[in-house]
Amino acid sequence: MSTSVVLLAYEEAENLKVLLPNISQIMQGFEPDFEIIVVDSTKPLDSTKDVCEQYQAKYVNQEEPFYAGAFRTGIRHATKDKIQILDADGSHDPIVIPQLHQKFLEGYDLVIGSRYVKGGKSNDSRFSLLMSKLLNFVMRICIGVKAKDISTGFRLYDAKQLKTVTLQRNNYDVLQEVILKLKLNKASFRIAEVPIIFNKRMFGESKRQLWKFIQGYIVTVFYLLHTRFTKRVRGTGQ
Repeated sequence: MSTSVVLLAYEEAENLKVLLPNISQIMQGFEPDFEIIVVDSTKPLDSTKDVCEQYQAKYVNQEEPFYAGAFRTGIRHATKDKIQILDADGSHDPIVIPQLHQKFLEGYDLVIGSRYVKGGKSNDSRFSLLMSKLLNFVMRICIGVKAKDISTGFRLYDAKQLKTVTLQRNNYDVLQEVILKLKLNKASFRIAEVPIIFNKRMFGESKRQLWKFIQGYIVTVFYLLHTRFTKRVRGTGQ
């Protein structure tokens, strides 16, 4: 099999100088057929393009706004059998990538790098950790899955399945939307979690705006519930 490694970046040139050679070395160690795609902001804001050229990564500008726009752009440009997505701020340590792929080969449709399973850990602030766990609790109920960490973007997808879903959310709530829609598309959809240590970003500042983040998720709760139960009533999902 082959893998598209997609990094979602927004002014992350300094972090990419560390991540790109590291990811390339890791991938060569277990799966030589891979590509690295960096999805940058709509217009270049730093030297990300130059860093990509230096380390032979494919550079693309996001074609839609916001986090979900970068996410959808990365999916469109991926050409391999599997799509490995992670953030470009250094919070997702690529050393865990081989473990995600090993678990995927056991027959899972989605493998999540999880902070909240045994062996996992988050080095985020106490407030952020509390908000994250509350979010995950609510979203698990909305979607109807048992996975403990469905708000992280560190994931390995089956490319064919991922490219079939239509995603409508704009921000980080796309991470829950995609799980629900993949699950509705396949009755036997299986999720696995591999423990990770979530680190604070290496360089730069966080781009998240807390109040907009909270507002967006309030709307998303109703959207996910409507999507889930409308599909059930119509008999097109599980």
